[in-house]
Amino acid sequence: MSNTILGRKLGMTQIFDHLGNAVPVTLIQAGPCTVTQIKSERKEGYNAIQLGFGERKEKRTTKPAKGHFEKSASSPKRYLREATVSDPDLYELGQVITAGIFKVGDVVDISGTSKGKGFAGVMKRHGFSGFKATHGTHESKRGPGSIGASADPSRVFKGKKMPGQMGNRKATVQNLKVVDVREDQHLIAVKGPVPGAKNGLLIIKKAIKKPQTESTPPPPETESDGE
Repeated sequence: MSNTILGRKLGMTQIFDHLGNAVPVTLIQAGPCTVTQIKSERKEGYNAIQLGFGERKEKRTTKPAKGHFEKSASSPKRYLREATVSDPDLYELGQVITAGIFKVGDVVDISGTSKGKGFAGVMKRHGFSGFKATHGTHESKRGPGSIGASADPSRVFKGKKMPGQMGNRKATVQNLKVVDVREDQHLIAVKGPVPGAKNGLLIIKKAIKKPQTESTPPPPETESDGE
């Protein structure tokens, strides 16, 4: 079964565990997703499935897109994303993937588009402290300060922290714990915040567990006779 599903961020709330502790969680509408295309290594060069999520009005769908969805006997979808799979032969067109692929206790990685905050200065964007407001400082209390590198090499290095667009880019939060799954309602709850605003598209993927390597125990200490 696929380890990836598309979802929609609904917002944050809190639930209480068996000890009565409040746990902050994000509610996500996970699926249902329809398999709209299957790609194999022998044809496309890699193994993947295309997932469709969210309904789209048919009158807003182009004719080529309608033909694409008709192959999987599914209604037009708003979002299409690919998910890598190990064996594409395990899937078929029109197959529906639901939140049932997760269970309580699973660890997932969630990707989304962070909130766009427009053009921001270095204090807001990078946490610069700024200049003093006294002793001759003029019109540069929130400025970045000197950015050059003297006569040699006479240029600004790439990657310099500067003012610019803040947010509105892909962001991923890893190792979030699934604390509740309601397959009949297509809902999952994960501990902590996830990127993006309400109703934003999310890609939920099971985290890859790294194999544990057995560490060699240290040799036993031997007591030496003191002279």
